[in-house]
Amino acid sequence: MTVIKIAVIGILGVLLAVQLKENKSGHAVHLSLATGLVICAWTVTRLETVLEMINQIQNLISINSAYIATLLKMLGITYICDFGAGLCKDAGHSVVAHQIETFGKLSILAVSMPVLMALIETIEQLL
Repeated sequence: MTVIKIAVIGILGVLLAVQLKENKSGHAVHLSLATGLVICAWTVTRLETVLEMINQIQNLISINSAYIATLLKMLGITYICDFGAGLCKDAGHSVVAHQIETFGKLSILAVSMPVLMALIETIEQLL
């Protein structure tokens, strides 16, 4: 049922923003931002469940906690950059949105480098 609530909030926010855009475009951007933040807050509540499951998986199998932390950082970077870029696109600033997306991709690459190096070292030991 939560998915339906989020979808309704999103649709209502967009419909209201479209109505406001004709007369007061500044208010439409603020409404889109507020709608996005409300949905983001609901997303954070779901994140707790995901983190609990990841901890259970980590306890069941032998995996380095640094890899899990890296995975979560990458996931966070992805969501934050996507959210920021989407807001910039809605406000009509697609150049800034593309810069946010590029920064996010490079940040993910930087965060994942230690995992890539560990993989290369493991392959090197096997050869």
